[in-house]
Formats: sequence, C-alpha cells, structure tokens
Amino acid sequence: MRRTIAACSTLAALTVGAALVATSPPAAALEPDLANPQTVATGLTVPWGLGFLPDGSALVAERNSGRVLRVRPGAAPATVTTIPGVAATGEAGLLGLAVSPTFTQDNLVYVYFTAAGDNRITRFRLDTPQTQQVVLSGLAKASIHDGGRIAFGPDGMLYAAVGDAAVTSNAQNQQSLNGKILRMRPDGGVPATGNPFPGSLVYSLGHRNPQGLAWDAQGRLYASEFGQNTWDEVNQIVAGANYGWPTVEGRGNDPRFRDPIVVWSTAEASPSGATIDNQTLYVAALRGQRLWSVPLDGAGGAGTPVALLQGRYGRLRTVERAPDGALWVTTSNRDGRGTPATDDDRILRFPPLGSPTTPPASTSASPPAAACSVRWTADQWGSGFTASVAVTNLGTARTSWALAFTFPGNQQVTNAWNTTVSQSGAAVTARNTSWNGALATGATVTFGLQATYSGVNARPTDLRLDGVNCTISG
Repeated sequence: MRRTIAACSTLAALTVGAALVATSPPAAALEPDLANPQTVATGLTVPWGLGFLPDGSALVAERNSGRVLRVRPGAAPATVTTIPGVAATGEAGLLGLAVSPTFTQDNLVYVYFTAAGDNRITRFRLDTPQTQQVVLSGLAKASIHDGGRIAFGPDGMLYAAVGDAAVTSNAQNQQSLNGKILRMRPDGGVPATGNPFPGSLVYSLGHRNPQGLAWDAQGRLYASEFGQNTWDEVNQIVAGANYGWPTVEGRGNDPRFRDPIVVWSTAEASPSGATIDNQTLYVAALRGQRLWSVPLDGAGGAGTPVALLQGRYGRLRTVERAPDGALWVTTSNRDGRGTPATDDDRILRFPPLGSPTTPPASTSASPPAAACSVRWTADQWGSGFTASVAVTNLGTARTSWALAFTFPGNQQVTNAWNTTVSQSGAAVTARNTSWNGALATGATVTFGLQATYSGVNARPTDLRLDGVNCTISG
C-alpha cells in the first residue's frame, strides 16, 4: 500500500542525475573562526586547485611544479604524483582539481592544466596516478586568462571555468569553448539533458576569466570572474545566459546580457576561488588580499559583501569548505605578483566558531573514524517506493556526513527529504543538510527518499558512511 508523505508538496521532482535538495529552512551556519587559524602546510609554490577526499584529507594542485600533494593537519604534505606535460608560464600551469563525487567507487581525481599546445582536463585513479586519461583537450591556452577551475555540480556533472585566452572574441563565439563555463559528463561527453545548446559543452558564455565555481543549497551555480580594468564580478550562472564580455564589463543594464549580482573594483578583488557555506559565498581575492564574505539572499541575488582577513596573509587564491565545516584558504604570494613571507605559500584552516582549532588526533582507544549501522525500511507499490533510512554513527562524532550506496536494479530517486541526494547511474550519495550534519557517537539521523523502479526492488547492500561499510538491517 502506498504511504502518504506530508512533505512531498515541498519537494522538487528532478530528472535522473540531478541533485535532490531538501527543502526545509536551513539553520544558521557557524561562522569561521578567523582569529584562530591553523597552518596546514607551508613552503608551497602557488597552490591552486584543492579538493577533499572522503577521509577529510585534501589534494592540492601546485601550479608551477605540476605536483599534486596530499595534505592534512599535523602532517607534512606528501606528493601523490606530478602531472606530466604541464607547461607553467605566467598564469598557466596546473590549475583546477576536483575529486570525483563517486570517489569511493571509482577512486578518480580530475585536473585542469596547461600543456604544450592547449589547456586540457585529465583524470587519474589515486591508486594508479601514473596513468592519465584525457577528458577534454583543445582549449585555447595563453599566459593569461586560462580560467582553470573545475568542480562537480550537485547533478554529478563536471563544470569547467574557461578563460578567453586573451582573445576577447572567443567569449561571444558559441563555437569556441573559451570564455565559457562548460558542463560535461565525467567522461567529457555532452550530457543527454541540461545543456542549452544541442551537442555542445557550452553552459554559459560571455566570460573573460572566471575562476570560481560554487553551488548553493538550491542547486544554483555562482561564478567569480576577473574584469579588465574596472569591475570584477560574481554572477549567478543560468544555462544559456550571456554575461556580456567583451561588450560589457560589470553591470551593463543591457537586455542582451545578464548582469552580475556583485561587482568590485579590480583593486579590491581580482577574485579567484569561491565556496558556499549555507547562505554565505566566500571569494578569495588576489590583488585585494582579502576574503570576501557575500551574503546570498536565497533567490539568486546577494547582499552587501564584507571584507575579511584584509592584508593579513597577502594574495588569496582558493577557498573551500571542508567536510568538517572548516574553511581552507590557500595563499598565492609566490605567483610573481606577491610579496612572499618566509613560509609562503601556505594553506590555512579556519575552524567553525566554537569548535577545536586543531582537529583532535585519533588514538588507538578512539572509536573508528567512520562506522555505522543503517536501518532501511521500504514501502513500495507497483512502480515506485519510499524508503526511510536511519543512520546510527558508531564512529567518532562528526559535523557532516555522506552515505553512499549502489542500487542493485534500475531504481531512480525522484524526491528526498532531510538530505541532499545525487545520483549517477546506480550510484547514489545522500549528504547531510545544513541543519542535520552534527552526528555524535551513538546518535542517529533519519532521512527519506522516493524512487521509481521496474522489476525487482532489492535494497542496497553496500551502504558506506564516509567511505566505510555499514551494517544493514530492515
């Protein structure tokens, strides 16, 4: 018998592969404790891309050396691999890095870099980094305006911010992939749905040099972008929209183009990396030597930005929210335009207010970092079902969580509540919302989902909390 779900009226039905975002009002996020930074790494040279692994450690791409480093608080950086063929000149080199959203299944890491003849995206397995697979090649390169940020969206697609390569006409040429934000399948192909131009990776156009990509809880994409001489900007990115470069810099009030939601003078910003924590967009500024905090209004717009860390650490390249809620920030003082301190370049970690400055070290007496039991209770009818999922944390306390599993059949999630769900094929990841990430040892969090199926509706048997297998009942 079909169960009535009162929350369904507030849930968005989404297509296969799209993110499913819980619609309850978010709780206030914890502000980063900017007075108590922890230095995670020193002595680097232009750390550019940064992505987190399921265990909380991070992979960092070093622009000039081509190295990919694994870093974690309290340990020296370790070289994972050196990307072959990186041609670092000016602003070019090893740039963006993204960890696959299904890393626990595929072990894949993606990088964007400048090669001898082009900019390109490749991927490799972390356990066999010497084998590189080209995902996308042929992007025009230059010593400036290479863009370079890559990130997976909540829909499981890979997005790339690509600069105009110092040829301004590229940005308005729909046949060129430069001066664009691109959206592609993880293998580099054009997605079956969602891209505005048939057969094209182009998602938006009219960009000069975008370098920051971030999504809010409703799945809206925001991008930070370098202007020329007058205005830097943040844009809400809409499929098929034209952002005006080179006709417009900043706000043009031209109906042909979409205006930015934030503009700064180039002296205040030169914005590179971006991340969103609840309703706050953080943007790392190079020339401005500050971290911008931009309040988002929940409708795709923004309030008045606030400058943080102004002049304290020099040029800031990348900001990312870690799985534990901390903000990680990289400096860029050795990029040829800064004044490096003796320990530059650095990676800094700013914990949430009220949490320990340094993550507690694990001991042999501590419970395992990730262990759990899951109770899966399904209620099905002819072609669909709902599942109530109760996750009990048997490991150490955590401030965020992700439960990954693989459907054994053709189940497709259409709705979800008390969680944010992404699905790629049969692989599903359910993540905490902004209000239920805290999970103490022994505590239980419950969420639900609704899905379609045909044939046999067997439950998943490989549920994993933050990468470690769970016991299953129900």
